[in-house]
Amino acid sequence: MFTGLVEGLGTIVAIERKDSAIDVTIEPGDALADRDSTAIGDSVSINGCCLTVIAISESGWTFQAGAETLSRTNLGQLTSGSFVNLERSLRPTDRLGGHFVQGHVDDQGTVERIEQDGEWTTMWFQVPERLTRQMVSKGSITVDGVSLTLVEVTSNSFSVALIPHTLQVTTLGRLRVGDPVNIETDIIGKYLEKLLSNVQPRT
Repeated sequence: MFTGLVEGLGTIVAIERKDSAIDVTIEPGDALADRDSTAIGDSVSINGCCLTVIAISESGWTFQAGAETLSRTNLGQLTSGSFVNLERSLRPTDRLGGHFVQGHVDDQGTVERIEQDGEWTTMWFQVPERLTRQMVSKGSITVDGVSLTLVEVTSNSFSVALIPHTLQVTTLGRLRVGDPVNIETDIIGKYLEKLLSNVQPRT
């Protein structure tokens, strides 16, 4: 479980392809300098995708991503030198500053347009219609592992307002129109949609 509050940016330093899967090694960077507290078997959110640490070396943390993960996320499209958002799993004593994020990416979205308003940036993302059914204005959404508040929601897109700090400390400030992003909807929306889909109309 995560909060969607990114701890820092990591850099991909190596990708090894193994049939339909990959091993990816990430340098966690200065923001996660206490990397000794991270152990093999720990869960880490990488661009919103929960993966398990399988090795730790001077080069960084190594993870495995299988075919299902690569088909649903943008991890398979990244290359050595790419930046990724990192967040280690939530501890019971941590502050919940974002929202409950599982690290289970639902699908990929695409940056549709970027609008500047002074220091603020509004980003629109195009997503499959089945995902917008789980979204509401002022609700929560996770984009590449970042917990954000929904501004507007249409049948196949949504917008978020980004402050300069978020743009600076996450990969969102590097996004361009057409870039793929990982989307995870709020788990509450998923349960409500499932519940309501089983409600039979009164006769």
